[in-house]
Amino acid sequence: MRPRRPPANPPARARPGGGRAAPAAGGGVRHGLARVLSKAGLCSRTEAARWIAAGRVSVDGRTIRDPEFPIQAGRQQVRVDGQPLDAAPRIYLMLNKPRGLVTTVQDEQGRDTVYRCFDGAGLPWLAPVGRLDKASEGLLLFSNDPQWAAALMDPATGPDKTYHVQVDGIPEASRLAAFCAGIEDEGEFLAARAVNLLRTGEKTSWLEVTLDEGRNRHIRRLLAAFDLQVLRLVRIGIGGLRLGELPKGQWRMLQMEDRRQLEAAAGPG
Repeated sequence: MRPRRPPANPPARARPGGGRAAPAAGGGVRHGLARVLSKAGLCSRTEAARWIAAGRVSVDGRTIRDPEFPIQAGRQQVRVDGQPLDAAPRIYLMLNKPRGLVTTVQDEQGRDTVYRCFDGAGLPWLAPVGRLDKASEGLLLFSNDPQWAAALMDPATGPDKTYHVQVDGIPEASRLAAFCAGIEDEGEFLAARAVNLLRTGEKTSWLEVTLDEGRNRHIRRLLAAFDLQVLRLVRIGIGGLRLGELPKGQWRMLQMEDRRQLEAAAGPG
């Protein structure tokens, strides 16, 4: 098993409007109220700003209408519609994403998004755990538990992801090995943890590709470097969780055993 590369130290994040998170008196860091609601998994930051402006949010019993009002999460009592932040039940689900949908809440170009699959379900706010591009399909996770999601998406400790990929050629064994050796592309190192030839046709073949980290269009860029075009890309597994027979465009709640399989595949931390 190839050791994972440690992630680079991220720069300090700027707050919307230009400022960084402010240090609080007595230690700790204060963040804008809208960010705190979003990080609690209740809604997007944009939606949180709307709730705050509408007077639905209070801090220590006082209604706050400024989305950037600085607070210390865990030190001050934040309520939405009178309910504490941790009152909402945590939800974990998997979707078989169809091809042609984008993984975002609202698309600036007006394209259909993955949230179309949840129409009429009455679900609370859920965020995608990772992404699949518009042309890709298969297993996509959603949750309103940001800490759980962050552990699964951590490039150093998150679980491997497995894909079935149809390509316009039949790569020989040496090329399969080269996929795992990796390449440099646009300043990024791209490699597969494992690649196996599943089946072949006259001019196309299906590969099983496992990644231990995922960069933007990782598989498409990697295979293109070896003159292979991706015709279809389906994510069939994350850690020990498999897509199985879940119909395209359908979703189901994760059971405790599903979550155990995911969490067991993630490293410490």
